[in-house]
Amino acid sequence: MVQSRSKTPDEDASGSGLKLGRLGDYVGFRMRRVQNQLSADFAAATAHYKIRAGLFSSLALIEANPGLSQQQLSSTVGLDKSITVQIVDELEKRGWAKRERSTVDRRRHALTIQPEGKKTLDDLFNIMKGVEAEVLAQLSPEERPVFDAALDRMYAVFHR
Repeated sequence: MVQSRSKTPDEDASGSGLKLGRLGDYVGFRMRRVQNQLSADFAAATAHYKIRAGLFSSLALIEANPGLSQQQLSSTVGLDKSITVQIVDELEKRGWAKRERSTVDRRRHALTIQPEGKKTLDDLFNIMKGVEAEVLAQLSPEERPVFDAALDRMYAVFHR
């Protein structure tokens, strides 16, 4: 049985022989490579939905936070407010979400998911599970919560 050796941060794990050089020392670069690949695979697997970037995550956040404002959505997803308005417009057009005046603060809109949006979101999450399966299989059951907590701590640096 041949044992595989661990790659150093200077080596590309793809087996291409390409060295990452100093980029291998930077978490942002390494995380972005994984994110880019997952995004591309998810886009390919969901092409028949014709969803653009931000639609899936926005719909998921609306489901998880009924009454969420557009401003909160924009901040959480990390999108410009004008892009968020376009996303919410598209979610409404598809019948996946609804925007109504907030009963708490009439200056803002409250966002809620609609039944068709819930069904679509369930389908999209099932696709996402398949897309991420091979990547997550690289982590042991003990490593996964540690990995998730580390990602959350790193993200929290930007939102103190």
